[in-house]
Amino acid sequence: MIKNIIFDFGGVLTLLTPHEALKRFKALGVENPEEYLNPYCQQGAFFKFENGDISAEQFCAELGEICKREISIEEAAHAWRGFIASVHEDYLDYLQQIRTRYRLGVLSNTNPFIQGWAETEEFTSKGKPLGSYFDMLFFSFRMRASKPGEEIYRKMLLEGNMKAEETLFIDDSEKNIEAARRLGICTLKVENGEDWRPMLDRILLADR
Repeated sequence: MIKNIIFDFGGVLTLLTPHEALKRFKALGVENPEEYLNPYCQQGAFFKFENGDISAEQFCAELGEICKREISIEEAAHAWRGFIASVHEDYLDYLQQIRTRYRLGVLSNTNPFIQGWAETEEFTSKGKPLGSYFDMLFFSFRMRASKPGEEIYRKMLLEGNMKAEETLFIDDSEKNIEAARRLGICTLKVENGEDWRPMLDRILLADR
């Protein structure tokens, strides 16, 4: 029986716009940003930042080397925020309805710039931060592990005191879904921006 539902952040709770992030980093001076960035797992300094291996200041220093000029915290944060076009606030309202029956969590490859914003009152029009909708938040930069590596899922289950067979994971990346399945976690694959509520309702109804 499903007791825990874990959601990806970008592409599931928010609409992902990787093209905008690429545009912003190119404007900073990154000649080929597509070599470093994709919607699901980054490369080089971008990966190290999301994996928690370097600080925001260290990331800006490495980004400055790529751009051949000094990059401020504000410039880097603005570029990263290009990944997020909007928050699905109606989906978050839906989660409030099922939260009485399930423990809810977020598992995301992300960094302090994006989550620093998500955990403030600016996250929604109602002035509610991301954490007010969930019981558990699992972020790659805090866990020092990233999807689709199995380590982050193992840490999530351990820290959340969850059993794999009692946990449903929702993500828009097939690689992330496959990694969760290998550990016995129940999964739901969705598309970026897709309304997953009807599918989730069917799964939960069948699970009763």
